[in-house]
Amino acid sequence: MTTDRSTNRALAFLFVTVLIDAIGFGVVIPVFPALIVRLTGRSLAGAAEVAGLIMFLYAITQFLCGPIIGGLSDRFGRRPVLLASLAAFGLDYLAMAFAPTLAWLIAARLVAGVTGASFPTAYAYIADISPPEKRAPNFGIIGMAFGFGFIIGPALGGIVAQYDARLPFLLAAGLALANVAYGYFVLPESLKPENRRPFEWRRANPAGALMRLRAAHPRVLMLALTVLLWTMGYQSLYATWSYFGIERFGWTPGQVGWSLAAVGVTGALVQGVLSRRLIPRYGARNIVIAGTFSGIAGYLIYAFAGAGWMMYVGITVAALQGLVFPSLQGMMSAGVAPSEQGELQGAVSSIQSLSSIMGPPLMTGSFAYFSSPGAPFYLPGAPFVLAAGFSILTLATFLRAVAMGAGATGAQAPAE
Repeated sequence: MTTDRSTNRALAFLFVTVLIDAIGFGVVIPVFPALIVRLTGRSLAGAAEVAGLIMFLYAITQFLCGPIIGGLSDRFGRRPVLLASLAAFGLDYLAMAFAPTLAWLIAARLVAGVTGASFPTAYAYIADISPPEKRAPNFGIIGMAFGFGFIIGPALGGIVAQYDARLPFLLAAGLALANVAYGYFVLPESLKPENRRPFEWRRANPAGALMRLRAAHPRVLMLALTVLLWTMGYQSLYATWSYFGIERFGWTPGQVGWSLAAVGVTGALVQGVLSRRLIPRYGARNIVIAGTFSGIAGYLIYAFAGAGWMMYVGITVAALQGLVFPSLQGMMSAGVAPSEQGELQGAVSSIQSLSSIMGPPLMTGSFAYFSSPGAPFYLPGAPFVLAAGFSILTLATFLRAVAMGAGATGAQAPAE
């Protein structure tokens, strides 16, 4: 186990890494539609369809390649995989900045999907350097960094795009490549040689990784299913928040932006600050239960809100839901051996990608149906009702997973 100073230094680097990744992701959002319009000659609506296809292909690629990247990090260590991933992201943004055709742009996003290992590898790194009882709070740092990065990125992109449409992509590339150089000199390897395992193709795919969990760690597999159900509900926020605000309250883009900023800031503070106090004090099991109830209440407030200010009430009520995912991550991580952390995080990455594939069409479809004149009743908040239903299923599945083990996960090292 590393010293406290080296652990804090590594956590600081991972925070900056994910922050820069999230800023890089968000900084291109304001100009991505214009880029697609320029490359395709389509209208804005047509560009949105193309963007949806690109997002779908990106999610599919991450779904397939998450276990491969996780397996490679279990074989060669976290440091080379993490630095290679950051370098690939930097080159990907450069390719997008100078993309002459739509095919070029799609190819660049597919490369990013293949090498998008910074998040699962960062989680595996944290598992390597943290004792089981500190993993869940430390995992919250990743969520905090992503939240702040996603707030900073779009604002920064909108500012620099005023000078040149390519500048946001070049800025994202520069940030990623600068972080590669920084990490090369300051980031030590976290996975000890004795904890490494051979790379196996039969385990380096979503089906193989999940079958491995089913055979060796059935309780962890049940927790992974909990993650799938939880993130399915969370897709309602990504997919329909802005449409719901415009339809239900007549929000302007500025009002949508402020509300999303409130979601991001609240989530970042809860995951980065409260997680380090509440999870060690009350335990991951109790926090998951409390966070799930918090999410259910928040979703129902969103669904039936009669005025825009009520959405901010819902954001406050739902704040503790930000602790659910890091708590589940901590419990799953404590249930597998050190040599399997990368494989686990790759499988979790695939599960999250699966929810990104299935969730948005379900949520946007329900919004479109219950907002249309032909609906049996008017309920534009239907996606949030679905999200509350997924949260109830999350709680039931989680309690089933808890019943499969003895005591709270993290009290003992995995016996396997």
